[in-house]
Amino acid sequence: MAPTQNPISSRQVAVIGAGAAGLVTARELRREGHSVVVFDREKQVGGLWIYSPKADSDLLSLDPTRSIAHSSLYESLRTNLPRECMGFRDFPFVPRGDYESRDSRRYPSHREVLAYLQDFAREFEIEEMVRFETEVVRVEPVNGKWKVRSKNSGGFSEDEIFDAVVVCSGHFVEPNIAQVPGIKSWPGKQSHSHNYRVPDPFINKVVVVIGNFASGADISRDIAKVAKEVHIASRAREFDTYEKISVPQNNLWTHSEIDKANADGSIVFKNGKVVYADNIVYCTGYKYYFPFLETNGYISNNENCVEPLYKHVFPPVFAPGLSFVGLPGLAINFTMFEIQSKWVAAILSGRITLPSPDKMMEDILAWYARLDALGIPKRKTHKLADFQCEYLNWIAKECGLSPVEQWREQQAIRGFQRLVSIPETYRDEWDDDDLIQEAYGDFARKKLISFRPSYYLESRR
Repeated sequence: MAPTQNPISSRQVAVIGAGAAGLVTARELRREGHSVVVFDREKQVGGLWIYSPKADSDLLSLDPTRSIAHSSLYESLRTNLPRECMGFRDFPFVPRGDYESRDSRRYPSHREVLAYLQDFAREFEIEEMVRFETEVVRVEPVNGKWKVRSKNSGGFSEDEIFDAVVVCSGHFVEPNIAQVPGIKSWPGKQSHSHNYRVPDPFINKVVVVIGNFASGADISRDIAKVAKEVHIASRAREFDTYEKISVPQNNLWTHSEIDKANADGSIVFKNGKVVYADNIVYCTGYKYYFPFLETNGYISNNENCVEPLYKHVFPPVFAPGLSFVGLPGLAINFTMFEIQSKWVAAILSGRITLPSPDKMMEDILAWYARLDALGIPKRKTHKLADFQCEYLNWIAKECGLSPVEQWREQQAIRGFQRLVSIPETYRDEWDDDDLIQEAYGDFARKKLISFRPSYYLESRR
């Protein structure tokens, strides 16, 4: 439905989280005329991009009584996407200010992403809406509204009533641990990538890293700089896979999945190779986790599928009073946050209307049927890599917005192809100067930057 020109109503809205999703959601809600309070447990904006050397007290993050570190960043982390396609559409993620004090690389460090989000918050005066060091501990429906219980750093709790709640708390805190046969008797040390910061604990150790996507590839190579040996177990590889990788220290091997772990310290891979390891590091992703949310069982997390959610945003029975921004796993996730939040804001004001709950459920079931027909398991319900622009352009059309820029999608696709083919060097070697030129040309036409051609093309001449 095409949006009208003016907001119909203003709502009191709670936003949970002041990371990238929460910041842009707060901006879009205020632009739409809503009154906004953002809750965040940290002392600053940035969410998962706030680095801390602290880790969970339980390095596997299984103990429910553990002290929890809300950062999952490792010291050496750089983005796995080009910065141009990462940024918000009207606030480009380009080199800013004093380049000597900022990371101007195309694939910058986590510190540069945090600085970008801080720039964004200052530019749009978002910090004034944020209650820092305030954790949301319970959210529940009450008489058509939402009661939010929060606790500040002094331990003081407060209950407040809001017209709507938008959950922007991310999903990179509660680790997913792979099931390894025999692991209970294996005597070595185990940890999850959530708790990985620096390679020092692995000096001269034999380490098995489970998982070989972005974080697994990074962490295995980081550890290999100091370890005796590093062995990567990847379920994406054929069962007989056994490859030696010379970068960085000629001590890194890729295997197929682990077959079993033994009490004598050995790890047996499905390719038949046996390694006596000191450590296992699980780079096996995360679970969706919303411990504060009480819906009397209506919203569930079954096989890491949060359901039922219309377009991965609205639970039909509670729409539009409860929504989620940032749930799907998309490459161009900042763009997703922006488009989803514009939709939520416009629906809350009444400029755009949702289908009936029954119609929304029909759409949800149709999505499940589509995934099933394609052989995509339920645990990948929110993984939209192959559908990301179809999904975002549908929402953009609802909001009267232009489609996602083709250069943005192509940068993500070609960046992923480089990650797979040249994981050691893809951040510093690329073959898409045409897309860089297109991106910076787009920014210049929209008067979002004052320089052209791009910083990168100029510097490489």
